[in-house]
Amino acid sequence: MSPLADLLRPTSLDQYFGQSHLVGKGAPLRRAIESQTVHSMIFWGPPGCGKTTLARIIAASLDAEIHYLSAVSAKKDDIKKIVESVHNPQSDLEVRPLGPLSTTGEPRGRTSRQVILFLDEIHRFNKAQQDYLLPYVEDGTLILIGATTENPSFEVIGPLQSRCHVYVLKSLTETELTQVIDQAVLTLKTHIDDDARAFLVTYGNGDARKVINVIETAHSLYEGKTITKQNLLDTLQSPYLRYDQAGDEHYDTISAFIKSMRASQVDAALYYLARMIVAGEDPLFIARRMVIFSSEDIGIAVPTALVVANAVFRACETIGYPECQLNLAEGVTYLCQCKKSRAVNDALMAAMADVKEFGNLEIPLKIRNAPTNLMKELSYGKGYNKYDTESYLPDKLKNKKYLQIT
Repeated sequence: MSPLADLLRPTSLDQYFGQSHLVGKGAPLRRAIESQTVHSMIFWGPPGCGKTTLARIIAASLDAEIHYLSAVSAKKDDIKKIVESVHNPQSDLEVRPLGPLSTTGEPRGRTSRQVILFLDEIHRFNKAQQDYLLPYVEDGTLILIGATTENPSFEVIGPLQSRCHVYVLKSLTETELTQVIDQAVLTLKTHIDDDARAFLVTYGNGDARKVINVIETAHSLYEGKTITKQNLLDTLQSPYLRYDQAGDEHYDTISAFIKSMRASQVDAALYYLARMIVAGEDPLFIARRMVIFSSEDIGIAVPTALVVANAVFRACETIGYPECQLNLAEGVTYLCQCKKSRAVNDALMAAMADVKEFGNLEIPLKIRNAPTNLMKELSYGKGYNKYDTESYLPDKLKNKKYLQIT
């Protein structure tokens, strides 16, 4: 029997769950597909949101030949073989039937039809590999559909990115995940109770693949029984969070963490701290950001904030998980409740902006060092008074006030 994920995979947009902003009635990608004007594109979205399925549907709609490559293992030679098969229809290259079967029931093979290259995890292709792919996308030999969970702005070279439209796919909503669950249960001809369904929606966290896999496993273990929440917990043993420490989830969570502390929202800050802890984030990474925050956002409003943040960093360094999670929580709670001042940060940024704009302006002679007689004769250090009230700034900036304390 085929895997449940394959049995559930939709073959048309009308059967597709999610991404209504792209494939709903009148949406841009749907219009492109229906008008047969599909172009090279990159799907950027979290795991299990339907990137591969959408590529299959596009290929079927265009009646196109489609080749599947994973950038994890693919090489330039793999692309070369596909290109050669386009230019030489008699090539013996095997065409993987990623799309649906043809009207004759045979897997789609090489013809004069459009050729789609679906490149999964395109962010794993290095610059040289992406450069090699570029001319075939540019001249239309291949329609590229790249899929990635990483921000293509950082992971895809500019020339290739400029020739592809980037479509942002979203995690499935709770309603959409519920539809996936109900379809899976119907396909397996089993039953699931309401508590189990609610648990799966939370566990799935917008990822349809996770939900489908756990339903399939639970069904095989408890066949003939209604799937309960306890069945799912026993099947999973240890539910996990989606948290790629090198990807957008990592940066989005730390951003939410910092912004929550800045707004003095201690509950939100503790929540995002808990997400990072449960996901196994490096405690030193979290503590380091707290040290930065103490100077950047609290500063001279509460100078001891830097002392506390450094103490938390040191505790994490010497103690480690799991105990240092309490040190982190205590530090976060303290920093959240501190009065905030960005005066020092803003002052430094303003001073640096002037340095970049005006360069090395002349330092007033009276505050220059005068270690030699010649320098003294040239008036270096002349008139210096350590309790002077006259500005020591360069003449062009005499009236500047960088530190603004309110």
